[in-house]
Amino acid sequence: MQFRSADPSVVRSVTQRVLLNAWLRALRIPDALPLLGDFHTDGTADERADMMGFDVVGSGEAARFLITQEGARLTTAYGNEHVEPRLRTNRYLDDAIGPERYAGVILSYRACVARKRPTYTVATVADADGKEVSYERLLLPFGRGDAVEHIIGSYKAISIEGGFRLHNLMGVAAKSAPVVTERAVIDRRFVPTDRPVSHDSVELI
Repeated sequence: MQFRSADPSVVRSVTQRVLLNAWLRALRIPDALPLLGDFHTDGTADERADMMGFDVVGSGEAARFLITQEGARLTTAYGNEHVEPRLRTNRYLDDAIGPERYAGVILSYRACVARKRPTYTVATVADADGKEVSYERLLLPFGRGDAVEHIIGSYKAISIEGGFRLHNLMGVAAKSAPVVTERAVIDRRFVPTDRPVSHDSVELI
């Protein structure tokens, strides 16, 4: 499945739309990249459990993604609770989730770096009880000039069947492999809303 061009309405999650709007507000120059320091949004403390931060090391298909912050629910979803908290950062994404799962997600990160615009993907996966879960990934690029230096990711797991088991939902030992149903680059014209700008800073440590 190829990445399609889309506008912000493609994003389903309300909280991810808030993050995307904050990214768009941080753009000082059209067709450029916002600086991480200009990214401000509401509800960051509550959202951090579903977020990750990365430094982009290298470029093109050789780029790797160094984890600078890992949300607690992401640790559970990938079955990484056995890793000591102090060791969950300053490691590369491919080392953290393993080659099999990395192969399934790397296209989103590479598209984000290459297109210099947010990418959004949706995949369906079954939890340990067989319930269908929708896993939504939003990646936001930041940098100077034309090089992506940082990525902030927001990851949401939602099921229309109600409660589900998050543990190891996206890990190698999961009940089923994720099936991608949506791949989009958010690069179409954005029409600002009248929503007031927040001055709460995002901190990824």
